[in-house]
Amino acid sequence: MLSAIRFYLLPIIKLYLLGLKVLLVQLFSRPFRLPVMPRQDGKVAIVTGGGRGIGFEVVRYMAMLGAHVIIGGRDEQEGLAAVRRICEEYKEAKVEFTKLDLASLQSVRQFVQSFKERDLPLNILVNNAGVMLVPESRTEDGFEQHFGVNYLGHFLLTWLLLDTLKDSGKCGYFSRVVNVSSSAHRIGKIRLNDLNSCQCYSAHDAYCHSKLAQLLFSSHLHQELQRGGFLLSSCAVDPGMVDTALYRHLWTPICLAQNVFARLLFRTPVEGAATVLFAALSPALEGECGGGYWANGRREMTTPTTFDLQLQLSLWETSVQLLGLQ
Repeated sequence: MLSAIRFYLLPIIKLYLLGLKVLLVQLFSRPFRLPVMPRQDGKVAIVTGGGRGIGFEVVRYMAMLGAHVIIGGRDEQEGLAAVRRICEEYKEAKVEFTKLDLASLQSVRQFVQSFKERDLPLNILVNNAGVMLVPESRTEDGFEQHFGVNYLGHFLLTWLLLDTLKDSGKCGYFSRVVNVSSSAHRIGKIRLNDLNSCQCYSAHDAYCHSKLAQLLFSSHLHQELQRGGFLLSSCAVDPGMVDTALYRHLWTPICLAQNVFARLLFRTPVEGAATVLFAALSPALEGECGGGYWANGRREMTTPTTFDLQLQLSLWETSVQLLGLQ
């Protein structure tokens, strides 16, 4: 009985209490307003999950500034509809959709191969797509869904695109990797011997663990890039609790309440996208000012776990082994 409470009920209670805290903070604080960003003509960006929600608003704004934006997504119909909407709004927009299923390592590799065959630069990579509280299942390659989609798929995507990102960076115009994370990382844990949550499964735990993994990856990548002297930075962003389809797998009573109070308590996708865009585009984050963890337009401290250099390295090395990378 105690074991069931510990492994199943405790993660649920912790996550919903954290969510309540975030909502109260959002209720009594102003959402970050994105300042005017410079034109992005000639720059190329990839945004995963750019067909709806926060990702769509990121793509829309970048396209408005003249960037060539590629939406990477699983739902082709949704992605093409997003392209049409943006092109109707901005006649000169350079935006396109390419199939990308982060639950399939083969799909990730095919996406990268297709992109590299075009010999385009890559100035901005926004790892935005994600799943939350999905029922227990495995990716095409046998990884737990949250770990596989939110973290491992993006790890492989970033790894395979690193050379292009590095080559595209210029002095004063660093390339950037932006990982869209969540405050849920604060209650996540990394169990290197059970990254697939095989010992005891909780969707709430799995989601939090995947978001912590994203932060560890983002931080370690940024340090490696700095040590190598590359004109490329990596940061993580918490967009807050935003009114999107991400929450459709919430516990039914909570989901019903969310539908009722979303407009009052949740941020809009435009507001949620603001800090993501700031991290991706702001001249204030060039060079040594890049990196870190950002929320509501400000750099914020995270939990001590995210600064654990040995854990960062161990997770990195384990991920490389799982993916069969050199």
